[in-house]
Amino acid sequence: MAELSAEAVVCAVRAHGEHGAILRALTREAGLVAGYVRGGRSRRLRPILMPGNAVALELRARTEEQLGGATVELLASRAPLLAEPLAAAAIDWATSLTAATLPENQPYPALYSALSAVLDAIAVAPSARHWAAALARYELLLLAELGFGLNLEECVVTASRDHLAFVSPKSGGAVGVGAAAGYEERLLRLPPFLRGADAGPSLADVLDGLAITGHFLDRDLIDGRNRDLLAVRERLVGRLKRAVA
Repeated sequence: MAELSAEAVVCAVRAHGEHGAILRALTREAGLVAGYVRGGRSRRLRPILMPGNAVALELRARTEEQLGGATVELLASRAPLLAEPLAAAAIDWATSLTAATLPENQPYPALYSALSAVLDAIAVAPSARHWAAALARYELLLLAELGFGLNLEECVVTASRDHLAFVSPKSGGAVGVGAAAGYEERLLRLPPFLRGADAGPSLADVLDGLAITGHFLDRDLIDGRNRDLLAVRERLVGRLKRAVA
């Protein structure tokens, strides 16, 4: 009998049968896991099984290959944030991206901590730029954890670590100001916060960071089955751009 008892972040819920639901949630110990929640569509459980919520998860299966039965208890609700369009779009994107791209039953403790931090930031940050910066860093970490990390530490042309200001959309490597001369319009602008050099980026800088991570998520992680995810991200970025205007 395979068993798991852990805190988890609800990432996706799909109706199954007349009353049940299949839950996909991210845990620190086991990564992304799935389980069948009996009565998951009931009035009592629907508010608990909302993407972004933190839950205490109990998962039991006869074998590791079988879809187990799951029970959940609410630890922290993000439901009040869903009344705010910008926050709701961010939660929808972060959890949907996680559920769609991570393989099941492989631990990614850094991603669990980072996703939890993004959701906490959405709840308490005084402005969107603070949690949006955390979201961009989460996307960057997700790329790295799945084998598509970007080299933002040195210039891909000169190997210099100074005056890095752009990212090559082909190689994923940083490009210095000198090496970029004449090619700026073909490159992605690299904001300092994405390299950990700026604790308080502007929202314009955050949008530049999201443009970088969005390009590589689209190219390397989001396949044909998940193309509809891009519409979720476009709605989020569109709302952020309107916040800048």
